[in-house]
Amino acid sequence: MTRLYFLVALSVLAAACSKAPDTAVAVPAAPVAALAHASIDWVKPDGASLDAVFIRAKAENKPVFLYWGAVWCPPCNQIKATVFNRPDFVERSKGFIPVYLDGDTPGAQKLGTQFKVRGYPTTILFKPDGTELTRLPGEVDAAQYMQVLKLGMSATQPIKATLTAALAATAGGSASVMSADAWNMLAYYAWDTDESQLIEKKDVAPTVVQLAKLCPQQYQDAAMRLLLRGVVMAAQEKSAGLDQSLALPTVQKLMADAVLARASADILVNYATELVAALTPASSPQRAELVLAINAALDRLSTDQTLSKADQLGAVQAKVSVALMDRPKGGKTDVSEQLLTQVQGAVAKADQTSTDKYERQAVIPSAAHLLSEVGLLDASDTMLKAELPKAVSPYYHMLVLASNAKRRGDKVASLDWAEKAYAGSIGPATRLQWGSGYVAKLIELSPQDSERIEKAAAQVIGELDAAPETFYERNRRSLEKMGLQLNKWNADGKNSVVVKKLHAQLTSVCVKLPESDSAHLACTGVFGKSAKKA
Repeated sequence: MTRLYFLVALSVLAAACSKAPDTAVAVPAAPVAALAHASIDWVKPDGASLDAVFIRAKAENKPVFLYWGAVWCPPCNQIKATVFNRPDFVERSKGFIPVYLDGDTPGAQKLGTQFKVRGYPTTILFKPDGTELTRLPGEVDAAQYMQVLKLGMSATQPIKATLTAALAATAGGSASVMSADAWNMLAYYAWDTDESQLIEKKDVAPTVVQLAKLCPQQYQDAAMRLLLRGVVMAAQEKSAGLDQSLALPTVQKLMADAVLARASADILVNYATELVAALTPASSPQRAELVLAINAALDRLSTDQTLSKADQLGAVQAKVSVALMDRPKGGKTDVSEQLLTQVQGAVAKADQTSTDKYERQAVIPSAAHLLSEVGLLDASDTMLKAELPKAVSPYYHMLVLASNAKRRGDKVASLDWAEKAYAGSIGPATRLQWGSGYVAKLIELSPQDSERIEKAAAQVIGELDAAPETFYERNRRSLEKMGLQLNKWNADGKNSVVVKKLHAQLTSVCVKLPESDSAHLACTGVFGKSAKKA
């Protein structure tokens, strides 16, 4: 489950439009993952409340396992193919109430706001009384996921209390009295999907760096993982508190240890560039040495059969990202012939050996994007177009096709794929996300086409259900982004007629919402004051 999927979803939207090849690898009609996933007794809420679930949980004295995802989302399909299909997960699911919350179901986005879940997938474990126990990491391999799930179900206190106990060491307490399980809960906590549940976002990076310092060295795995997490977050947030002189030799030692590197595979695969950037200056001997060490570790991971196909492929993607990280923005994609050959081999292997439909939804867009990253746009297009007829959600693949066309400078084809992706998207939240993305692409690539921009934005607004649940979480953010883009497009007032019409159309939806509900404010604030003055 690699971070690449999120990057693709955020950065692409259109591409070439040639006919897909006639030949294709057949996907089994009844994949193993689908059968196992279907055997879990999922509770699928239809409405913006989980009260009934927690009433049942208290009555049965069972924890609640909440999965928040979407049909199209590659890492969501990855977790279905590698975790939810495991016999031990199916068996363990009998010990909790499994709740399957798809982002497109009625009320899902309002529930997302209630439980502070944003990114797909997010998985949370609750006590029977509704107290949040912990958030499970979505990027670790399936075996590690099961270990963390077991720890969570055995926990005697919520992760927030565990964090408080760990930090008490700075106030005269002793972190060493905490168990290995407690430290592992902190080390494997899903810090990237915390959403300020434990601490404010600005405090996460320095807190994890502090935890790495406090963790007793006898708990080597937890201490090492916290250190890596701290380095990555310090790089992302550009926060102080990281001692590079101490962290660098520790990270180099980890890279040389196959067992330790394997235990931290998800961090190495997803955040290799952050590790390099945080610990070494550009073009320095230290950077060259660290890159060699990281590449050696990634090479081992790329052929590690205990990892999923997506993660093996992700290790090669990480090598490419490291190779290109110091390239000037907009510079030429240029990798060594050796790395290019490795990419082609990894992509071919992933394509040929991935047969489960969920797994392919995770692997193929990643493989195609990897080909694009090394300049093999035609090969990327060919792979994606061959996959479209059998993909779980082909409209996601169209985003990578859109990106490829944009890389070529073919704006017409890019917008054509963006339009097709929007037209093919399914589900109210998904369509809102794809539609607002299409509008953004039109404004970026064809700002002069006011008629097409108006038509697309009007369609997005026209599909909105005038119910409060529509204006929460991802839906709200998608609308706000579209409003912001349209206002920027009209910054000089030349498109005021269009923006006024769209604002009036949205207002007709907003007036149907209860003024006391925050959804009303979210709806009326989409275009802001600038639209009223347009």
